[in-house]
Amino acid sequence: MVGEQNELSIRLADLTGADAGAVSHLVEAYLTHTELEKATYLGGAGARLPERYRAEVDDPARAYENARVYLAHLAGSPVGVVIVQHTPTAYELKRVWVDPAARGHGVGSALIDAALSQQDLPTRLTVWEWRDDAIRLYGRRGFVPVASWEERPRLLCMERAQPLSATGAAR
Repeated sequence: MVGEQNELSIRLADLTGADAGAVSHLVEAYLTHTELEKATYLGGAGARLPERYRAEVDDPARAYENARVYLAHLAGSPVGVVIVQHTPTAYELKRVWVDPAARGHGVGSALIDAALSQQDLPTRLTVWEWRDDAIRLYGRRGFVPVASWEERPRLLCMERAQPLSATGAAR
């Protein structure tokens, strides 16, 4: 039996209501952490969040109005987020983030599984090549490295093919 302290739930976020603040906080943590990593691995400014990301933090409802946003709660507290953007040919996972204090509880796996649950197209993502844990997680979920669509060096592009139906045809 799972106790309250480990109770994990994943649901679509309500960005016009109470979830907007949690999504803003989690996305800001992800972006700030990424900027610190980029300073370490690529050289650069560091923790200051570039202006191009402010809209996602300041107004997630507007920034993600054409996306599905999944929010993870552990013991009732928001601890993770993933953004799923839809294009005519694929879904793209963005801003996959789990609060460091909540890692090791299956939150990342649950977020990815929720994002993939309605997959009827290939799903793609980018991940910095130094994020070994994330790359392993994506690999366990069927993502494989593919030719890069990115110009930024050290950014790995990965894709998970469209799932097959029971007859073996693409759904």
